[in-house]
Amino acid sequence: MEEKVIYIAGLGLIGGSIALGIKRDHPNYKVLGYNRSDKSREIALERGIVDEATNDFKEFAGLADVIILTVPIKQTINFLKDLATMELKTNVIITDAGSTKGEIVDAAEKYLTGRPVQFVGSHPMAGSHKSGAIAADVNLFENAYYIFTPSTLTKTETISELEDVLSGLHARFIQIDAAEHDRVTSQISHFPHILSASLMEQAGDYANTHEMTNRFAAGGFRDMTRIAESEPGMWTSILVTNKEAVLERIADFKDRLDSIAELISHEDEDGIWNYFNNARLTRKEMEIHKRGGVESSFDLFVDVPDEEDVILQILELLRGTSLVNIHINEENREDSFGILQISFKNAKDLEHAQKVIAENTNYKVTIN
Repeated sequence: MEEKVIYIAGLGLIGGSIALGIKRDHPNYKVLGYNRSDKSREIALERGIVDEATNDFKEFAGLADVIILTVPIKQTINFLKDLATMELKTNVIITDAGSTKGEIVDAAEKYLTGRPVQFVGSHPMAGSHKSGAIAADVNLFENAYYIFTPSTLTKTETISELEDVLSGLHARFIQIDAAEHDRVTSQISHFPHILSASLMEQAGDYANTHEMTNRFAAGGFRDMTRIAESEPGMWTSILVTNKEAVLERIADFKDRLDSIAELISHEDEDGIWNYFNNARLTRKEMEIHKRGGVESSFDLFVDVPDEEDVILQILELLRGTSLVNIHINEENREDSFGILQISFKNAKDLEHAQKVIAENTNYKVTIN
């Protein structure tokens, strides 16, 4: 059986999870890791995520058949520049895991053209609120999109070879042009983070003069602003490396807000109704509920009474089922489906949970 050496630079949630996925299908591969912090390297070695680890990026680069850069975007670009000066294996495959692709692909073509290497941009569209090597999960990418953005350094066999290396991630591989990737993600990922942060900033200012704002915030507001807790440094990097597409989305949204403001101002009930109905129908047509995007999950809502041990009763029924998260909607339930919200990774677990709870309790169970 052919053995390969895989070098993963960045042993956080993404890099560590990729390493575990590679080891699942290719236990004979040697997985090497780079991380600047001692703690992440120690955890990665203790958990068997990597076989060896270093704090010197150059140390393992020349040994690798595949190099995967799972570090912030600007550092990825710097590492590509560094790789251009190193002695690497002929036809080594170099890829990354950045959330924007245009600047990374451009940098690879700028610094690596003329070298006997292969490069393809990558974006594994999965994540978690947890971070670091301690959070690495072999199932993190299961059924999630793993996007490849080819470059002029991508050969006919490059992507198929990478798909084989990454087969243990159980991801859904797809190819798209780097520029189109950045346009699409500006709409469904980057702009929503701006909107979420803006809502929180607005609500925070409003609460200074309307103190009940913070107490009543729940339900839809909570769901729309959850991603406002994302790491600021990462989002700063994403926005400045996808500036044009993001600014275009902001301008477009301003026009849409002006349109609904005009309808409200003129008390145009039919126009307002159509505004919400079009949004409802559009959402139903999108693949939002499929496990194919960032942090997507399958949610179950259970109306449970405020009684001792009722949550433990539900969890006991779900023993052996993999849960993503549990949330108790305990204050303002105006637009919540149920007081107990349980999130699952896949539809199979969701359907099992609904069946078990419905059969063993008299609680109302709703799938969203």
